Amino acid sequence: MAIRVMLVDDQVLLRTGFRMVLAAQPDMEVVAEAGDGAEALEVLRHTRVDVVLMDVRMPRMDGVEATRHICGGDRGDAGRREGEGPRVLILTTFDLDEYAFAALKAGASGFMLKDVPPDELLGAIRAVHSGDAVVAPSTTRRLLDRFTPMLPSAAAEEHKEVDRLTDREREVLLLVAQGLSNGEIARKLVLSEATVKTHVGRILAKLGLRDRVQAVVLAYETGLVRAGG
Repeated sequence: MAIRVMLVDDQVLLRTGFRMVLAAQPDMEVVAEAGDGAEALEVLRHTRVDVVLMDVRMPRMDGVEATRHICGGDRGDAGRREGEGPRVLILTTFDLDEYAFAALKAGASGFMLKDVPPDELLGAIRAVHSGDAVVAPSTTRRLLDRFTPMLPSAAAEEHKEVDRLTDREREVLLLVAQGLSNGEIARKLVLSEATVKTHVGRILAKLGLRDRVQAVVLAYETGLVRAGG
């Protein structure tokens, strides 16, 4: 089945451009569009969507608040079980955008620039749909290095579940926080990629996280990884 994509951006020309790129793909279909977050939530009440391409800065309701509602399951009559809601891929003009970082914390599964090459955008949509996260390691580190000081200091106390991780799981989490892919972690630890994927899955389950992006954020929040370190 085709990946059902929703475009959320207040610039009509940008939505048109993205729609043309996606329409040329046999495995993708643009099923809905919206000009701001509030309209997006309304559309999601009666439209089944797999991936939302979300702008950050929009009138009425911005992409951060909309992402928080979507990933939190607050979609009115959408009526889908936890974990089955659409995944959000943030598209922004600025590489270091505090609003985009906030959206990642709100549950977005990816962060990319709007001028990303078409092939990379299409690959990101497919990756997010399959349950992976798409944030370039360099972008992840720069975002976290800049904004970690703004995170609440109480975060570590709120996530004592980290203590439940095995030594290997903690080791894998540290490498995930450095932006390494499963393949890179496998090579570094001399493990199979399938084993690393299993470890990542257990880490997410134990910590109650949606994806590896949130795992990266949590690693910084709890002090497992230090900004700039």
